[in-house]
Amino acid sequence: MTTRIQVNGLRLRGYHGVFEQETRVGNIFSYDVDVAVPWLEAAGTDDIELTLSYADIVETVREVNSEPSRLLEHVAWRLHKALVGKWPHITGGHLRVAKVKPPIAGSELDDAAVVIDW
Repeated sequence: MTTRIQVNGLRLRGYHGVFEQETRVGNIFSYDVDVAVPWLEAAGTDDIELTLSYADIVETVREVNSEPSRLLEHVAWRLHKALVGKWPHITGGHLRVAKVKPPIAGSELDDAAVVIDW
Protein backbone atom coordinates (compact mmCIF):
# COMPACT_ATOMS: atom_id res chain seq x y z
CA MET A 1 0.00 0.00 0.00
CA THR A 2 1.20 3.54 -0.75
CA THR A 3 0.55 6.83 0.98
CA ARG A 4 0.68 10.09 -0.97
CA ILE A 5 1.67 13.25 0.84
CA GLN A 6 0.80 16.48 -0.96
CA VAL A 7 1.60 20.16 -0.66
CA ASN A 8 -0.32 22.22 -3.21
CA GLY A 9 -0.25 25.88 -4.15
CA LEU A 10 2.75 26.92 -2.06
CA ARG A 11 3.61 30.42 -3.30
CA LEU A 12 7.03 31.93 -2.74
CA ARG A 13 8.93 34.88 -4.16
CA GLY A 14 11.89 33.70 -6.20
CA TYR A 15 14.50 35.12 -8.52
CA HIS A 16 14.50 32.55 -11.31
CA GLY A 17 14.61 33.56 -14.94
CA VAL A 18 16.76 34.52 -17.89
CA PHE A 19 16.00 38.25 -17.92
CA GLU A 20 17.74 40.74 -15.62
CA GLN A 21 14.43 42.06 -14.27
CA GLU A 22 13.40 38.54 -13.20
CA THR A 23 16.61 38.05 -11.24
CA ARG A 24 16.52 41.55 -9.75
CA VAL A 25 12.82 42.09 -8.96
CA GLY A 26 11.76 38.46 -8.75
CA ASN A 27 8.40 36.85 -9.29
CA ILE A 28 5.95 34.61 -7.47
CA PHE A 29 6.44 30.88 -8.00
CA SER A 30 3.85 28.25 -7.18
CA TYR A 31 4.82 24.74 -6.11
CA ASP A 32 2.77 21.54 -6.07
CA VAL A 33 4.48 18.52 -4.52
CA ASP A 34 2.96 15.03 -4.42
CA VAL A 35 5.21 12.23 -3.14
CA ALA A 36 4.49 8.55 -2.69
CA VAL A 37 5.86 6.69 0.31
CA PRO A 38 5.25 3.16 1.57
CA TRP A 39 2.19 2.75 3.77
CA LEU A 40 3.16 4.51 6.94
CA GLU A 41 3.06 3.07 10.43
CA ALA A 42 2.09 6.59 11.47
CA ALA A 43 -1.41 6.02 10.10
CA GLY A 44 -2.09 3.44 12.79
CA THR A 45 -0.08 4.95 15.63
CA ASP A 46 -0.77 8.69 15.16
CA ASP A 47 2.98 9.30 15.68
CA ILE A 48 4.36 12.23 13.69
CA GLU A 49 7.89 10.84 13.99
CA LEU A 50 6.88 7.95 11.71
CA THR A 51 5.73 10.05 8.77
CA LEU A 52 7.08 12.49 6.20
CA SER A 53 5.86 15.83 7.51
CA TYR A 54 4.42 18.22 4.97
CA ALA A 55 6.08 21.00 6.99
CA ASP A 56 9.45 19.41 6.14
CA ILE A 57 8.46 19.32 2.46
CA VAL A 58 7.58 23.03 2.62
CA GLU A 59 10.96 23.82 4.19
CA THR A 60 12.74 21.87 1.45
CA VAL A 61 10.85 23.81 -1.23
CA ARG A 62 11.84 27.07 0.50
CA GLU A 63 15.50 26.02 0.51
CA VAL A 64 15.46 25.15 -3.20
CA ASN A 65 13.51 28.29 -4.12
CA SER A 66 16.02 30.52 -2.32
CA GLU A 67 18.76 29.64 -4.83
CA PRO A 68 18.14 31.39 -8.18
CA SER A 69 18.15 29.40 -11.41
CA ARG A 70 17.74 30.51 -15.00
CA LEU A 71 15.33 27.71 -15.93
CA LEU A 72 12.22 26.31 -14.24
CA GLU A 73 13.43 22.89 -15.39
CA HIS A 74 16.52 23.35 -13.23
CA VAL A 75 14.44 24.44 -10.22
CA ALA A 76 12.25 21.33 -10.60
CA TRP A 77 15.30 19.07 -11.02
CA ARG A 78 16.93 20.52 -7.87
CA LEU A 79 13.71 20.07 -5.91
CA HIS A 80 13.40 16.44 -7.03
CA LYS A 81 17.03 15.82 -6.09
CA ALA A 82 16.56 17.44 -2.66
CA LEU A 83 13.40 15.48 -1.85
CA VAL A 84 14.72 12.03 -2.76
CA GLY A 85 18.08 12.87 -1.19
CA LYS A 86 16.49 13.69 2.17
CA TRP A 87 13.87 10.94 2.06
CA PRO A 88 15.12 7.94 0.04
CA HIS A 89 11.96 5.99 0.91
CA ILE A 90 10.00 8.22 -1.52
CA THR A 91 8.92 5.80 -4.26
CA GLY A 92 7.52 8.25 -6.80
CA GLY A 93 5.97 11.61 -7.20
CA HIS A 94 4.75 14.59 -9.13
CA LEU A 95 6.25 18.07 -8.99
CA ARG A 96 4.86 21.20 -10.61
CA VAL A 97 6.88 24.41 -10.52
CA ALA A 98 5.11 27.43 -12.00
CA LYS A 99 6.04 31.05 -12.58
CA VAL A 100 2.88 33.03 -11.77
CA LYS A 101 1.98 35.68 -14.35
CA PRO A 102 5.27 35.45 -16.26
CA PRO A 103 6.43 38.64 -17.99
CA ILE A 104 5.71 37.80 -21.63
CA ALA A 105 5.10 40.92 -23.72
CA GLY A 106 1.63 41.14 -25.21
CA SER A 107 0.39 38.08 -23.31
CA GLU A 108 -1.58 37.49 -20.16
CA LEU A 109 -1.50 34.03 -18.63
CA ASP A 110 -2.02 32.56 -15.17
CA ASP A 111 1.31 30.77 -15.09
CA ALA A 112 3.94 28.85 -17.02
CA ALA A 113 5.03 25.56 -15.48
CA VAL A 114 7.35 22.59 -15.61
CA VAL A 115 6.11 19.20 -14.39
CA ILE A 116 8.18 16.19 -13.37
CA ASP A 117 6.60 12.78 -12.83
CA TRP A 118 8.62 9.81 -11.60
